[in-house]
Amino acid sequence: MLKFTKMQGLGNDYVYVDCTKCELPYDVSKLAHSISDRHFGVGSDGLILICASDICDFKMKMYNKDGSEADMCGNGIRCVGKFVYDKGLTKKTHITIDTLAGIKTLDLKLKKNKVDTVTVDMGTPILKAEEIPVILQENLEKDIVKLKIQAEDKEFICNCVSMGNPHAVTIVENLHDFDVKKYGSILETDKHFPKKANIEFIEVINRQTIKMRVWERGACETLACGTGACAAAVCCNINGLVEDEVTVELLGGNLKIKWDKQNNHIYMTGPAVNVFEGEMIYDKN
Repeated sequence: MLKFTKMQGLGNDYVYVDCTKCELPYDVSKLAHSISDRHFGVGSDGLILICASDICDFKMKMYNKDGSEADMCGNGIRCVGKFVYDKGLTKKTHITIDTLAGIKTLDLKLKKNKVDTVTVDMGTPILKAEEIPVILQENLEKDIVKLKIQAEDKEFICNCVSMGNPHAVTIVENLHDFDVKKYGSILETDKHFPKKANIEFIEVINRQTIKMRVWERGACETLACGTGACAAAVCCNINGLVEDEVTVELLGGNLKIKWDKQNNHIYMTGPAVNVFEGEMIYDKN
């Protein structure tokens, strides 16, 4: 039997397994694919394993629902913070998490002795094409990688940035009625993105607020994406559309994003919620 916890951050839901004192599941990719199925499994956007670490308080290993391993998830890592504190794995409210995108620092805000919201130091935005990575065509502006991409009947100008995983941010009109599935699936696998990309569709409301829908690589459209919200805030800021602090309105709720220009770090604040606990029969074969 495999014990798990279902958690969500703004509707971006994952299945969490405590591996701090046990071996990792034998075939994690297979498990992620089966456990994420919303008809035959628990149902989620993916699987997150919480592991011991030699360099941080904990280590996060994340897998998309298609079984592919991902570098980072902003909503997911907030729930990791809630998991380890609420379950007594740590008494600290300032913790470090080792991820494939580097070490992330979390500040846990408590309510009735449980974690309510989490602020994550998401690190420095990566704007160099080879590090995002992006196969560069003619760059429209020197301060940020921009691509012109034709997706069937529409041309998109994509602003590219990495927050530990690659993102392409594009501004659209009438976000509510926009066909995210059609164009997101095309842009995700465009030839300019050698590792695919998360695609953020943005509508700017004012200098303090943007709306966002996201097509995540390996997961399709999700209700929220923390790294995507950070990427969108960075791209909109560089283009002079928003201030250094902005609210990102997603289908699952709101995130507060702050770009501290003094240390060039992005800070994300949002909720983390425990949905339910459970056990499932895990066939290692």
